[in-house]
Amino acid sequence: MIRMIFRNTILVGATVLVLCAALFFGLDYTHTKEEACEALRDEAVYAEQGLMLSGMDYLKALGNINRVTWIDQEGTVLFDNMFSNNVSNQKAVPEVKAALNRGEGYVIRKSESSGENMMYYALRCDDGTILRLSRAIGPLRNALKYIMPMIWVLVLALMISLILAFRAAKQIVRPINEMNLDNLDHPPYAELAPLTQRIQEQNLTIREENLQQEKMRREFSANVSHELKTPLTSISGFAELMAQGIVPQEKVPEFAADMYRESQRLIALVDDILRLSKLDENAEEPEWEDVDLMEVSADTMDSLRTAADKRKVSLILEGDHVHVKGVFRLLSEMVYNLCDNAIKYNRDGGSVTIRVGTQDEVPYLEVADTGIGIAQEHIGRIFERFYRVDKSHSKELGGTGLGLSIVKHGAQFHGAQISVESEIDQGTTIRLTFSGNAEKSKE
Repeated sequence: MIRMIFRNTILVGATVLVLCAALFFGLDYTHTKEEACEALRDEAVYAEQGLMLSGMDYLKALGNINRVTWIDQEGTVLFDNMFSNNVSNQKAVPEVKAALNRGEGYVIRKSESSGENMMYYALRCDDGTILRLSRAIGPLRNALKYIMPMIWVLVLALMISLILAFRAAKQIVRPINEMNLDNLDHPPYAELAPLTQRIQEQNLTIREENLQQEKMRREFSANVSHELKTPLTSISGFAELMAQGIVPQEKVPEFAADMYRESQRLIALVDDILRLSKLDENAEEPEWEDVDLMEVSADTMDSLRTAADKRKVSLILEGDHVHVKGVFRLLSEMVYNLCDNAIKYNRDGGSVTIRVGTQDEVPYLEVADTGIGIAQEHIGRIFERFYRVDKSHSKELGGTGLGLSIVKHGAQFHGAQISVESEIDQGTTIRLTFSGNAEKSKE
């Protein structure tokens, strides 16, 4: 920041110096030029009077201080005190032409005779001839000499201002560097108040998020421990009874089936926990591809056909072939979890309908069931990990409580939005709306 202030000060100071020098030089040069022109005009008026009274003898007596040229109306040079020979016709020369038309003419140009830059002033005399006086423009360049002291003063002022600016920049930045980021109630400068207020708000938000994450972590750990402990306790109890020979021989297959069921529940729970952990950490870099939601839904229905038949739940697929960009495996898991929940929490003889289509050119996938429904106060929490509306019923069905959490994370990964509509004893409809372009084809 000190460098920036110092650099900007140098830039501003140098710019001001250049502009002031150019302004002073321009003003002085213009003033000098106007004075020279006025002096030539006065000399020309006096010279005309002398010429009219004494003729060419007066012009010869003027000497060679300034160049004096007497020209007739046709442009022929009658007299030139510096170049008496080989002077061309002057009728077309700008200042002479202007004098013939307007009575006087003034111009600065390079002399064809001497090769120097000259200031010319031409005056039309009473007899129609032209009297022209000129002087070298070299004295005008002395304008720079007159403003040099001012330029040196500006340079000195610039150097002093740079030193002061460097010290001032350090003094300005020091309080900022010494700010206590844990206590920003009194910023060193009033202009920093909006910034410090935003920093405090961000710090408060970060602390709240950290506390919330810590709370969620503890709850998650407690829930995981509880969920893992339940099947492990069952398996351990069954195994202990069998090891002690307490279980009758005819009951051994039943106990073994219970142990297998609890172990499968444990495996499913661990798999879901690992899946959520990978989604949380973005540990995977899956390959995105063009996925047909209709094909994903059809494959899911085939996978869940046996579970649906046990409950006599009919599976219905409606809609069109809609394509989205996404990860096929993750999309399959999302649809599977939605349909699996719709079957588990359905009524015997009910139905699960999967609809695939587009609305306003935005693709969507919808799973609707005729099940027990969800009370309004629970809808906002069903995507939380291990959250169950009816814990006893959920335990009987063998769910892990993580299926909808995987759906939520998968939706966030694909930039999709989730909407839920449900009524008690009327069923539940969950819709995934995908943003982006859809490619739709009908077969």
